[in-house]
Amino acid sequence: MFRSLALLALIASPADAQDIDFETGSEARSWNLYAEYPATFEATVVDILCELTGDCVDNCGDGARQLGLLRTVDDVLVFPNKNSQPAFTGAAQELLPYCGQLVDVDGLELYDDDLGAFNIYLVQKIRAAGTEEWTTANSWTKDWAEANPDAAGSGPWFRRDPRVLAEIAEEGYFGLGLEADEEIKADLWP
Repeated sequence: MFRSLALLALIASPADAQDIDFETGSEARSWNLYAEYPATFEATVVDILCELTGDCVDNCGDGARQLGLLRTVDDVLVFPNKNSQPAFTGAAQELLPYCGQLVDVDGLELYDDDLGAFNIYLVQKIRAAGTEEWTTANSWTKDWAEANPDAAGSGPWFRRDPRVLAEIAEEGYFGLGLEADEEIKADLWP
């Protein structure tokens, strides 16, 4: 019951959260996304599944779970879904070293009632709370390359990623199966 009430509180509070000025002091670089605004704040790095359901594991799941930012000023759970790089990747990896810790983050928050976008965060810089030195959140591609030396080559990482290629081989490019892929290709390129 407590978790249900906590979830309702998190869902109900985003509108109230926007009355707080998160833009002051932010040095976030714009991505020219609709409904973006610069936002810097203090938060605790949490395992979202643990936070919402009580299903908790050590070290925030060691990178196997999505991480969140439980904002100090208003107790709102913010969803970081990208780092400072162009692809929508890396937020969990950038935050994992800070699991359970209080941090300062600077980035862009997406918030729009009409879109249904609430507290979606693009983390660009992070630091342990109370420290001076920021870390740019851009290590994902470098770390991916080190973990996948056999996937070296030109072009975007995702065109060479073994997990992506295995999924395409099994489910096709559209995720509908290989047979459906062939039908779609035949319709698109007769």
